[in-house]
Amino acid sequence: MVFVTCKDTVTGRACCVVLCTTEEQNLVKELVGLSTRDRIRAIRGLSMSFKEKKHIRLVLSHYVSLIIKQYNTNNQVLIQWSCFKLFSQSFRRCGYSIKSARQTLKLWQSIMKEIGGRFGTSVLSYFVFLKWLLMFNIFSFLVNFGFITIPLLVYDPSPNIPPNVSFTGLEMLTGAGYFTYTIMYYGGYSNETLVGLVKYDMKLAYFFTIAVYMVLCGIALIFSMASSFKKNYVLADPTSNSAWQLLSSWDFSITNERAVRQRKNNLRVQIQESLSDKAQRQLLTLSEKLKHLGVYLGFWLLSTSLVVGCGVSIYYLYAANWSLLQEAETLLVPFVVSLMNLVVPLLYSLFNKFEHYSSHRRQIYALVVRNILLKMSILAVLCYYWMNVVAKKFSCWESVVGQALYRLVIVDFLFLMLGSFFGEFLSNVIGTRLIPRLGVPEFDVARNVLELIYAQSLAWIGIYFSPLLPAIQILKLFILFYLKKVSLTQNCQPPRRTARAAQMQTIFIALLFFPFFVGSLSIVAYTAWRLTPSEQCGPFRGLNSTFSVVGVWMDDLHEIPGSQWVIWIYENIIKSEIFYFLMTLIIIDTYIAIENKPFMNCG
Repeated sequence: MVFVTCKDTVTGRACCVVLCTTEEQNLVKELVGLSTRDRIRAIRGLSMSFKEKKHIRLVLSHYVSLIIKQYNTNNQVLIQWSCFKLFSQSFRRCGYSIKSARQTLKLWQSIMKEIGGRFGTSVLSYFVFLKWLLMFNIFSFLVNFGFITIPLLVYDPSPNIPPNVSFTGLEMLTGAGYFTYTIMYYGGYSNETLVGLVKYDMKLAYFFTIAVYMVLCGIALIFSMASSFKKNYVLADPTSNSAWQLLSSWDFSITNERAVRQRKNNLRVQIQESLSDKAQRQLLTLSEKLKHLGVYLGFWLLSTSLVVGCGVSIYYLYAANWSLLQEAETLLVPFVVSLMNLVVPLLYSLFNKFEHYSSHRRQIYALVVRNILLKMSILAVLCYYWMNVVAKKFSCWESVVGQALYRLVIVDFLFLMLGSFFGEFLSNVIGTRLIPRLGVPEFDVARNVLELIYAQSLAWIGIYFSPLLPAIQILKLFILFYLKKVSLTQNCQPPRRTARAAQMQTIFIALLFFPFFVGSLSIVAYTAWRLTPSEQCGPFRGLNSTFSVVGVWMDDLHEIPGSQWVIWIYENIIKSEIFYFLMTLIIIDTYIAIENKPFMNCG
């Protein structure tokens, strides 16, 4: 027995209909599946009384209404679920599109993938490092331009250039002449307090902008070293074992068929060399070891002599060149310096061919150390001459030093382009057409990275003497990226011996920090603390030292209520030797920990 609740179509009142037999239930189910017209015809054709037909019609109409109501409910839920699913899919696609757009908008993203797929991650590490330095210089330019240059341009937009000085075009190379009187150099900035909507002290702005920028650079370098060290050494597994190297050292970013074949040969040669190196170390006699030691000592003495000779020659050449009167002749020193940086590393590479190091890593480290000694000695001689001779000889010596650094940056860029031509293009021509046994040259990652580090050191030293020098460095790095990319793809082959690119990146940042950034910071700090600023130009004219501006500011703060906490920090922290001692210990400890791990893994 089935009870069905329904509504009377005549009276509108609810009623209860009972289906007593199974035949009636089956009949209603059959009629529900028919269309309305067929349903009416079927009811009329039933052999029942009028009352029974009315009863069937009433039950049937209730069944149909229930079915329609259930269908509408299910359909509404289905529509809501479909809308939700469509919205979630659209949201997900939008997220993917935004992520893809961000990847596309990243600078040189597609070029990076092309280089990594064709030449492997070891060569790619050079371009990643170049891009990292470019971001560094963009930040430097924005800081200097925003806090030093723009306020001065708003206050005094026209440079104070003498009537007899005009732009000749030679200034683009020498940095002298017309540029001397512009905001390009230290001497073009005022020592006044600019009065507008607010009072803007140019002395304090110049000092704190340079100081904060150098501190932020140091923090960024230490943080980058620490994170890279943790990722590539602490959390990475060692790959010194030959079996592990065979099974787990494949560079999956390589997609070029020729590079894949080359990489297979690389693995075979590396394992053979690893086994032969162990056997060679066991088979070397005492006389052979002494012979190798004598060769190492001889070439190290020769390379050290070259470093000393380059430093002495630069010092005397610089001393003689200041007496020259012609503007173009000031390019002689940067020309000789850049020529040394180009030729001497090639001699070091030639030395390595005769030394026969048992490990390729030792060969690379020997080359890197020699190049570091060369570049640091050149920078040390230049800075010594600037700080001790130029600072006492010229009335606006900061601008003179800024011009010298400008010339070094420009000429170094020209020699980098020449180095790509002579070092890679001509080597490719010679190796493919004249002397085929030499083969296609490889991209020297270590030498090219050291060139970038040297150029960045010039920009860091020049930040005090030429606040807009990072703009030149940005343009230089941007052009250099495409130049090296074209030279790499046209003239070089994938490296036969590849290092672990991630660990190479850690070493690059560590070398950038010490000795180059620390040395540059020392020069800027020595200039601010020890040297007397020019009396006729610059924002610090009339002061005993650049740092004296902070003391003058502290004296002014005594008259302002609520500024005692600033004075306390200055007296108890900034002027405290213990603070700098603790900071130095922390930095040295961090650096030693980062530097020791790579050499321990390479042993």
